[in-house]
Amino acid sequence: MTHEQFAKTIDHSLLQPQLTETDVAAGCKIAAQYHAASVCVKPYHVKLAAELLKDSDVVVSTVVGFPHGSSTIETKLAEAGQAIDDGAVELDMVINYGQLRSGHTDYVAREVKAICDLAHARNVKLKVIFENAHLTDEQKIAACQLCEAAKADWVKTSTGFAPTGATVADIKLMRANVSEKVQVKAAHGVRTLAAALEMIDAGVTRIGATATATMCDDFVKWRKGELTIERAEPAGGY
Repeated sequence: MTHEQFAKTIDHSLLQPQLTETDVAAGCKIAAQYHAASVCVKPYHVKLAAELLKDSDVVVSTVVGFPHGSSTIETKLAEAGQAIDDGAVELDMVINYGQLRSGHTDYVAREVKAICDLAHARNVKLKVIFENAHLTDEQKIAACQLCEAAKADWVKTSTGFAPTGATVADIKLMRANVSEKVQVKAAHGVRTLAAALEMIDAGVTRIGATATATMCDDFVKWRKGELTIERAEPAGGY
């Protein structure tokens, strides 16, 4: 893996609720400097990010039903449509995991398919967030299966707002329960190069992170033999 390929695994996360427009602009500058895959911003900041990154190779992603997934399907559709209108080309949608935990898998399947169909009709990609901290392995597998059926582009571990986030075990479980047509994204707690490489080894193609600059700088040092790393599980929090 080259430095450029590593950078393109990163969705630079700008989702903390206290972030100002100045913070978002600074984050977009980092994403452009390191050629990240995307910036993932709050819905209100999609227009700003799209304008700031229009001459870069970094795309704009945003969240839908974030962070709890509790909005109705109709609300999520409206939110997704607005985000696309504003310039988002990737959506990270939180499923209604309370409904999944209640056994209402059919509801979640309808929800995912509705958002996926809307996104794909407008040439936008969809990442589906499970919030694994609150799910059993059986529920995670069920979520993988319904995302596969809906033709989602990614399945994603976490929002960053739950007690725990991405684990190697969860990544392997998710990777094993979707086909190669569906990619896997890790989020929440991947803040070091060692943790990022653990996730990539386990099967992810995207990582949600705030420590983009540090991880990319460390990747260059590691490739030059200037840095030794030990693979480790990610820590908690963004």
